[in-house]
Amino acid sequence: MEKLIKLLEKLGLTFQIVKTAFAAALSWFVASSFLHSEYPYFAAVAAIITVQVTVADSVDKATQRIIGIIGGVLVSMLLGHWFVIGAVSIFFIILIGMAIAKAFRMSPQIISQVAISSLLVLAFGQIKEGYAFERIIETVLGSVIAVVINALIVPQNAVPDVERSILSYSSLSSTTLKSLAGLLDSLGGGRKTGRSEVDALIKEAQSCRKTLELAEQSLKYNFLLTHKRSRLSQLTESITQLESITIQIRGIRRSLADIQLDQHLQPEQVYVQQLKQAMKATAECILAYGRVTIQASDENFCQLETHIRQAQVEQSRCLDSLHSISSLATVRDIGSILTDLGRIVSETQLKNLVEEKVETAQAPNPVL
Repeated sequence: MEKLIKLLEKLGLTFQIVKTAFAAALSWFVASSFLHSEYPYFAAVAAIITVQVTVADSVDKATQRIIGIIGGVLVSMLLGHWFVIGAVSIFFIILIGMAIAKAFRMSPQIISQVAISSLLVLAFGQIKEGYAFERIIETVLGSVIAVVINALIVPQNAVPDVERSILSYSSLSSTTLKSLAGLLDSLGGGRKTGRSEVDALIKEAQSCRKTLELAEQSLKYNFLLTHKRSRLSQLTESITQLESITIQIRGIRRSLADIQLDQHLQPEQVYVQQLKQAMKATAECILAYGRVTIQASDENFCQLETHIRQAQVEQSRCLDSLHSISSLATVRDIGSILTDLGRIVSETQLKNLVEEKVETAQAPNPVL
């Protein structure tokens, strides 16, 4: 089945297109069969425009179209008595209608819809009595059908996209911290500062946050996926923690840039290697954190706890050896790095998920 769906998507036949066609056909059928409308294509057009990627977008589109239709009808009904259809009347009807909509600070979509409705009601309202009212009914009908179909037939679930984004974000965070650890080998003579790597991480953070916002939008008015909201709340907290980790990584990069200017660190290569090991161990915590966030299995929890303990041991060794550094400026900068590394480990401890896992394990099995 999945292979067939992928094949159809390659041919351009996506669920979104199928839902749009079905909504338009159903709107036409209801308008012509039950309302006996002479212009059922207006219901179909409303359905085509209303079907969007998410249910929330469909509701917004339907609201805009209905408001625009009503506004356009009112303008034409109020002013149409003094105009006969022609170039001059079209100019003034559209001008006045759009100006009024703009004065009420309506969106550009509503303003355009007011203009279109004003024109159509002016043109056809003089031919058929009751056309304006029928147009409103057909638009509301098509919009409602489109929203219902979009909500009930294969509603978009963007939660898996957020999970993939978090996994990519945590992986890049770990890689970035490891690359910063590599800068310790070039202290005193290297020109690399890690800025490009950190900038790439910031862009990944922004992309992850955008994916989260799209997922939140996809669950709005989506009653079939209400149960996904708790999962999305957990992922939101994980992204917040990863963003905090990103802030610590940025601080580490700045401290390393300051150390590169300090020539007193050159002879103390033993400590440099200790710090490098601490940074790499901490980077493994971030990667394990991303994995356990996506899949809270016993194996992933065990790996995360192992990496956390290892990172804490390595950081403690660096802290105990600080007295071997003679430069006060270097002690200050390395102390700042160790502080940031400690905060990163704290962010990856996942206390909330551990508690939730314990509660789930203690809860009685549901009756099947």
